[in-house]
Amino acid sequence: MNIKEIEEEIVSEFSLFDDWMDKYNYIIDVGKSVDALDEKYRKQDYLIKGCQSQVWVLPEYKDGKVYFKADSDALITKGIVGLLMRVLSGQPPQEIVDADLAFIDEIGLKEHLSQTRSNGLVNMIKQMKLYALALKTKHEA
Repeated sequence: MNIKEIEEEIVSEFSLFDDWMDKYNYIIDVGKSVDALDEKYRKQDYLIKGCQSQVWVLPEYKDGKVYFKADSDALITKGIVGLLMRVLSGQPPQEIVDADLAFIDEIGLKEHLSQTRSNGLVNMIKQMKLYALALKTKHEA
């Protein structure tokens, strides 16, 4: 599946819920389904700066695609990064860099997050795109 198709799938899933408490619970469930990151990767090198919670994102490059693993010390944040991983993992680096991630606005996520969590979301996206760009540059050289 490409990024747009995965985004459409997520928008469709969120449309099943009428209120934001149910949507938060869904995000938390997504967080619970994300595998914990090995302790050796839970360090400064992979920490997303500017997040209210601690969030670690580990990129891997394999067969021309970028795969992400991530973890957080807060379930809601782990769920948010879980959604981002679902959309971006397994995609070619340039598609990750170019992704507009419209699903975030379509499901109303940013407007239902605190300012600090919203900033954290922006920082997660920025870092994941930077990882993709760095891996693309490294493997094209």
